[in-house]
Amino acid sequence: MLERVRALQTTDHAESLRVLAQLNAEEARLTPAERWSLRYANGWEAMYQSRYATSEALFKDVIAHSGDTLLVDRASALLMSQFGLTRRYVEAFQLANELTTRLPRIVDADVRSVVLMNLSQTSGLAGQTSISLGYAHMALEEVPRGGSACHPAAFLVEALYNGKQLKPDSPELRQAFDACPAAEQPVYYVNLQLTLADLLLHGGQPREALAIMDRIEPMLHATGYAPYRLTVQANRALALAALDQDAAAHKLALDLIAAHPEEMFGTWLKDVYQLLYRIEKKQGDAAGALGYYEKFAALDKAYLDDVNARAVAYETVQQQVLSQRLETAQLAQQNTTLRMQRALDAKKAETDRLYVLLLLAVLAFGTVAMVRLKRSQLQFKRLSRLDGLTNLLNRQHFVAEAEQALRELERQQVMGCLVFIDLDYFKRINDTYGHAAGDEVLRYAVEAGRTQLRAEDLFGRLGGEEFGILLVGCTREQGSTIADRIRGAIEVTGVDFDGVTIPVSASAGLAFTDTSGYDLQQLFRAADHALYKAKRGGRNRVFVEAVDPGLSGL
Repeated sequence: MLERVRALQTTDHAESLRVLAQLNAEEARLTPAERWSLRYANGWEAMYQSRYATSEALFKDVIAHSGDTLLVDRASALLMSQFGLTRRYVEAFQLANELTTRLPRIVDADVRSVVLMNLSQTSGLAGQTSISLGYAHMALEEVPRGGSACHPAAFLVEALYNGKQLKPDSPELRQAFDACPAAEQPVYYVNLQLTLADLLLHGGQPREALAIMDRIEPMLHATGYAPYRLTVQANRALALAALDQDAAAHKLALDLIAAHPEEMFGTWLKDVYQLLYRIEKKQGDAAGALGYYEKFAALDKAYLDDVNARAVAYETVQQQVLSQRLETAQLAQQNTTLRMQRALDAKKAETDRLYVLLLLAVLAFGTVAMVRLKRSQLQFKRLSRLDGLTNLLNRQHFVAEAEQALRELERQQVMGCLVFIDLDYFKRINDTYGHAAGDEVLRYAVEAGRTQLRAEDLFGRLGGEEFGILLVGCTREQGSTIADRIRGAIEVTGVDFDGVTIPVSASAGLAFTDTSGYDLQQLFRAADHALYKAKRGGRNRVFVEAVDPGLSGL
């Protein structure tokens, strides 16, 4: 019955629950070993139902007290993934290092597959795509003869998707579908279909994405997995909006938010608020649009902070491992030195020379290691401030540095200008030419903008195709001139990509400290309002917004 529960968990979840309930009712009749297996099965089910506190307690109990190495490795692999899901990244990466060390000693094929797949998932969480793909390929290559390749094939697809290397026609996706037929592996089959629908949606094929979501709706409810339902509802709203069915998209988005608390974290919620912002903006409701934009911006910042937190956690764990290795090397060196001293008592002069040499070697080794460690920390600190695609300040650090600069301008009573720049029809570029072309357009626009700025000006990416610039110490005329030069530089030639010239233009909204004051949030609102006017006025233009009583109340 325990083996049956494990086999049914992803193939017939409802039946696995029935068998699990029967086992729990008869726990008193089980042997100690069987009770530990039952405890592991209950932990798996609690994790599946997102009852993470319960599953963590069960997994930790199995790891600490079962004495069964196979169960310990299984529970460790799932606990590692759960730490990632609950954003406890340092603990996740520490456990990943432990499992990597134990991996060569794991010979049971099923357990080894579970460990490899969860290592793949956790490595992807840290942004280590090549490592994630390596573990997924290992799991796929080690499937026993006659065994199912569904699970490792699905994890390989996930690694490619998270690394932005998956396309709707990727052979790995087709291989996963072949290995995970709907009748035998409904949970993994639904996940693969959701992945394909997401690729089609963001690849400019919303109608095809909707057809997939409609087709798997009955299976989606049968799996009982809540994250799938949230993803489908959010993507359905995005697809309807892409088909210009704004009313239906607006209603679905509001229903989704009403049914789930705002404190829930997920990219789906950020996308929903961005969708509502764009619909309200399109309909001319500036106040409603601004309210949704602020919620989107807060979630976008939280998402970027979460990405940075993963990177910081990964670097922290790697440095801890390096420090442990240094301590081990130093202890070994000290032991070697003591043995040499005892062996060479009769040759004191030679012993003294050896001691000096060994001491110098230890000092040199420690100095080199600390220099490398410090260099790594400085490099990581620099990278955590910058947007990975454009090498500009990310939103968090742009806001921090802009607030500091505005305080100094206010102290000196010097004017400043905040510029919001938004690329026109950027979604159409992504839909027509692909996301790789969109990335190239973003890099081109940034380089065009840089050429018009001074060393003291701040330039940051606020999210998506929107950028912010703080011009330090400039008049209204200077600010308008610089913004228009940036607009003209972006428009002048277009972007050559795969033999096609992609036309590019941008709109800009300006806010000045002489009318909006030195408060960054007030400048943000005024610049965003001006940008909205530039877009409404026909795009590819610069609009200067003056503060009015209505705007200050938004």
